[in-house]
Amino acid sequence: MMAMMKSVSSINLSQDFSALGGSCQTIRTFAYCPMSRANPSPISFTHASLRISRCSASVLSVTMEEEKEQAFDAGKAALLVKELRKSFNSGKTKSYEWRAAQLQSISKMIDEREKEIVQALQLDLSKPELEAFVSEISMTKSSCQKALKDLKHWMAPEKVNTSITTYPSSAEIVSEPFGVVLIISTWNYPFLLSLDPVIGAIAAGNAIVLKPSEIAPATSSLLARLLSEYVDRSIISVVEGAVPETSALLDQKWDKIFYTGSTRVGYIVMAAAAKHLTPVVLELGGKCPAIVDSNVDLKVAARRMLAGKWVCNNGQACIAIDYIVTTKSFAPKLVDALQLALEEFFGKNPLESQDMSRIVNLYHFKRLAKLLDEDGTSDKIVLGGQRDENNLRIAPTILLDVPEDSLIMREEIFGPLLPILTVDDIEDSFHIINSKPKPLAAYLFSDNDGLQKQFVQNISAGGMLINDTVLHLTVPTLPFGGVGESGMGAYHGKFSFDAFSHKKGVLYRSFKGDATTRYPPYTPEKQRLLKALLSGNIIGIILALLGWSKE
Repeated sequence: MMAMMKSVSSINLSQDFSALGGSCQTIRTFAYCPMSRANPSPISFTHASLRISRCSASVLSVTMEEEKEQAFDAGKAALLVKELRKSFNSGKTKSYEWRAAQLQSISKMIDEREKEIVQALQLDLSKPELEAFVSEISMTKSSCQKALKDLKHWMAPEKVNTSITTYPSSAEIVSEPFGVVLIISTWNYPFLLSLDPVIGAIAAGNAIVLKPSEIAPATSSLLARLLSEYVDRSIISVVEGAVPETSALLDQKWDKIFYTGSTRVGYIVMAAAAKHLTPVVLELGGKCPAIVDSNVDLKVAARRMLAGKWVCNNGQACIAIDYIVTTKSFAPKLVDALQLALEEFFGKNPLESQDMSRIVNLYHFKRLAKLLDEDGTSDKIVLGGQRDENNLRIAPTILLDVPEDSLIMREEIFGPLLPILTVDDIEDSFHIINSKPKPLAAYLFSDNDGLQKQFVQNISAGGMLINDTVLHLTVPTLPFGGVGESGMGAYHGKFSFDAFSHKKGVLYRSFKGDATTRYPPYTPEKQRLLKALLSGNIIGIILALLGWSKE
């Protein structure tokens, strides 16, 4: 901790880059100054710069010549990939010992540098310490421990049955690493969503380049520094930067690309991968719905809905509830219950709450404000709506019956705004959900077994949870991933290992039992036997071996 307080790490932050694929105009260098959670320094944002008040470190000045010399371009990206491929081809990542050592080092890193991780998350998102521990630090540590516990079993070849046509033989499925992989992470959970796929890639034995998000610069800088200290740098590398650096990386040939972020950028990543026929995992998002029936324990349901919205990084989560559908008659009771729970969690003035993350930057603050201020939407606010642009805070906001063609219902919200749509019958909610692209997650609150079955059968989503929110991603035996526009591929637990492994089928035979039936010349007797073998007709095989014909 003291060593960190004495050191200052430079952070490259793109001022004009948006997570939705905007262009980068400038890259400025800033000083990273760890903050105390007990007395967080106020932060203010302008279009030109990021100021961290009461920060003792001065802003580093870099000349144009130095910037050009230090630029990470396609040439440097190609050299990095070449060096990593050389290290991978040495074969050292294929051993259990190497993989386990790297995972143990990451686990040790989390234990030893927990305070620094919390401080970086507080600086990037004002993330409360407990939320940072539960949703980022603890989950990353659990992924590490799961991989270490099961790694030998995951790596072991899987024995499979063979057919009579290959008798005598044996077969197995061998998991082998893809090779050199690129992992591009996002800013909302910048520690977890960077290291969770890295853990899977290490477990599978790959060489890795991690590109953290420049929108969370403190965590990006910390990851670059800590990983270079704790893991094998000849195999695992971190590249910081914004659009130019990401573009330089995407120009290269990778053996797999794993991207977490917006659907819009997902198209860009997939197009770049297609040039080299590179397989991808895309962890995207979408408008995650929650259907709320009237037969629920409303107090418990309201608390769990808050946990899946505002306690989830203030709604800045790909699996956060994006909108609610309920019946017209039940909506007033639901709004009242949500209001009571919000006051219990965050007080009567949530803008001052220390238990809620802020909006990540000014771009996203203005994007959310635009959703609220649209004609036909602004008059639908029934709770909240207060804003503090200087501190990038928007109060939890509930809107009732916004137009379905409004911006807030067409775009993924990714913030503290929650529209509630009403229907006459709860089953009508299925039509609303199915009229939109398939979401990453879908939620249902109901004690009706029949409705639960209809929901599972009729709604397509990456994952589902009944009578709660977000907790499904904590279950390592469940795959986590999207479908359609919410993504492709899945990870968590063994699914992470599988995501970064090629499943190689291997058939073993000896030189014994070599039948002449498969070789020319193809006599009528051979044809009868071969047809019987291929069709699995036991009687036909016996007759053919005896030289008899069915006819």
